[in-house]
Amino acid sequence: MSNKVDLDRFREVQRLAYRGAEHVASRLEPGVTERMAAAALRRWLERHGVDDWFHVPFAWFGERTAFRRFRFPTQFLPTNTRLADGMPYVLDAAPVVDGYVADIGLSGRLGSNPVWDRLDRDLSVHRSAILDLVRQRRTFSDIYRAVDDLIARQGNTNRHQVYPGRVIGHQVTRIRVGGPRFVVLDSFGVRTLRTIGRELIKERLEGRSPLWAGGAASAHPPTPGLWAVEPHLGTEGDSVGAKFEEVMVVTADDAFWLDDDLPHVHRWRRA
Repeated sequence: MSNKVDLDRFREVQRLAYRGAEHVASRLEPGVTERMAAAALRRWLERHGVDDWFHVPFAWFGERTAFRRFRFPTQFLPTNTRLADGMPYVLDAAPVVDGYVADIGLSGRLGSNPVWDRLDRDLSVHRSAILDLVRQRRTFSDIYRAVDDLIARQGNTNRHQVYPGRVIGHQVTRIRVGGPRFVVLDSFGVRTLRTIGRELIKERLEGRSPLWAGGAASAHPPTPGLWAVEPHLGTEGDSVGAKFEEVMVVTADDAFWLDDDLPHVHRWRRA
């Protein structure tokens, strides 16, 4: 379990990542492509102290926010899809500063989109619901299925099941392994891939998984540590998607969100 100093450092990086995403989002306009937005977010974060990547920034516009017809990992990469008025967007980035990792997702829409507004209201319920279930010490796989049930009751679709591994979250640790920084392989930092490999072996030996999904590997109580949690909802027909992603701190007998000073939290409180 990370100490207070470590938690403060993780919190600082998460806030930095969200500031970068908000900066880029504030400058989005019709005609901007996903590739342009992702590149702008990468430049901003590297100018502001990011020294490596858990994964490089992604941007998804329009129906791609719901991963419509995604079948292969390469489809997650930014494309030349252009933003238009009324379109939803998602910016997703996982920067590293001095080994401390953040993994964030910022959803929004350019101009007016009542469908996205409704979906965002539905998404707001999931933050407290997931935390309550973790505090009840339900297994990760049970929580995953409970989130599925809530999504279905809301009349929406589960889009985090499209992520590799069908994950709703994954464990976050400080990257301490050596190797070159800013070397990226298939969107993930090389040091990140080495860390993930090490954690997979360690957790599997203990009968757990650092990936939070709905299968047998996640049929265990919440593992103490830091978890990047990313419920991702789509509308019926998957024309619009919305998500948030932030770090949850799990202890031996409790859990809490690393930070409440985040854009989506403020937006939901205002609403």
